[in-house]
Amino acid sequence: MWNINQAYIGGAFVPVQGTEIVEVINPATEQLIGNVTLANRDDAKRAIAAAQCAQRTFGRSTKAERIDMLRRLQSAVLARTELIRETAIEEYGAPVARAQWVSQYASQCFANAAQTLERYQFARHVDATTVIMEPVGVAGLIAPWNSTAGTICSKLASAIAAGCASVIKPSELSPIQTQVVAEALHDAGLPAGIFNILLGRGMDVGDEISTSPGISKISFTGSTGTGKLIVRAGVDSMKRVSLALTGKSAAIVLDDADLAKAIPLALHAAFMNNGQACVAGTRLLVPRKDLNEVIELVHDLVSAMRVGDPRDPATLIGPLVNHGQYERVQHFIRRGQEQGARLIVGGEGRPDNLEKGYFVRPTVFVDVRNDMDIAREEIFGPVLSILTYESEDEAIAVANDSNYGLQAYIFSSQQNRARHIAAQLEAGTVLINRIGPDLLAPFGGVKQSGIGREFGVFGLEAFLEPKAIVTE
Repeated sequence: MWNINQAYIGGAFVPVQGTEIVEVINPATEQLIGNVTLANRDDAKRAIAAAQCAQRTFGRSTKAERIDMLRRLQSAVLARTELIRETAIEEYGAPVARAQWVSQYASQCFANAAQTLERYQFARHVDATTVIMEPVGVAGLIAPWNSTAGTICSKLASAIAAGCASVIKPSELSPIQTQVVAEALHDAGLPAGIFNILLGRGMDVGDEISTSPGISKISFTGSTGTGKLIVRAGVDSMKRVSLALTGKSAAIVLDDADLAKAIPLALHAAFMNNGQACVAGTRLLVPRKDLNEVIELVHDLVSAMRVGDPRDPATLIGPLVNHGQYERVQHFIRRGQEQGARLIVGGEGRPDNLEKGYFVRPTVFVDVRNDMDIAREEIFGPVLSILTYESEDEAIAVANDSNYGLQAYIFSSQQNRARHIAAQLEAGTVLINRIGPDLLAPFGGVKQSGIGREFGVFGLEAFLEPKAIVTE
């Protein structure tokens, strides 16, 4: 049983001043596995003050000093890989393969940032002007529950590479993962205050981070609705923002694609992390002439997917994070049927062999129009909509007919053709014949999927601002 009642502020674990206690439930068993006492606004103020104090020195640190810090963080997190993996499985039901990837990615973030920093030039010349890239200041880093360790480490790595002290607020739905990551980061032995971590509600801790003049920059990953609130809250202090928000990604299967290869990849893109991924390819666009073959393939593959114990290596889909998310997905499954879409596999309720846990049936609809709720809203569960098209132009138009533009997928046997279509898609990232990201390439969205980019050089520069020094 976990009992978490501390925040990490000023280089030490300290009791929180907040009094709200939240139960932590294992979503696979519905068993109580812990309690967390949430921080409050006063705790957030303490964390911001600690970061401001650290920033005075850290902002003047050298590239070599920051690279050393990143290497130490990498080693410290790598040493906790197994525990990071186990808590992701326990706390939100990540399938073991996904949890393993995230646990390894967490330490790799620091290695990637060190590599980027080694090559980066902080001074450059434009005619008679010297442009110096300087740290923006104290950063507020807000991470979601569905990739807590990876998001904390990714954002923190870029902030440290840039010379920015941080106040980190992970989702209050991920206290156990947060505790393990905080302990790992502490082991790196960085100077006090360079990073501070606390769990709390958006209405007080999140609001304090968003409004405080002591925070210069916010990097947030989460829903578009919350992202808008953060931007509004930060406008008075002119905070710089990076927002990675809601997605409703389209996966386009072209008529030259090998369906036997493309469809399994497309299903993996749709159902990754139990469908709880902003980059999930939940709109599958296929040529109308191939629909019957696609339906047959999809039905057989999805029917064979094992849903259940996330610790079982054979499990492809574990539980949703909590009962509220379970009910949300059930709502959208009902809504799809009400609006005229046709189920080919899945449906409401738990799989027949599961009596407990927030498990849903992996569900696929056909006869979906792009104006239906299931085609427009981010469901955040294993629900896939199949749409058809007659021409490339129609496929592009349907894919772009969305408020969101985070990521897209194209499956084709012709690279040049796929690249031509990728150039026309309104998305921050387009993956061709793959579903894994390039972790040094820029990541972020267009339209209502976000502002700014993370990873690599672009992620580093999100925490820097240029100063122009002009001479005679």
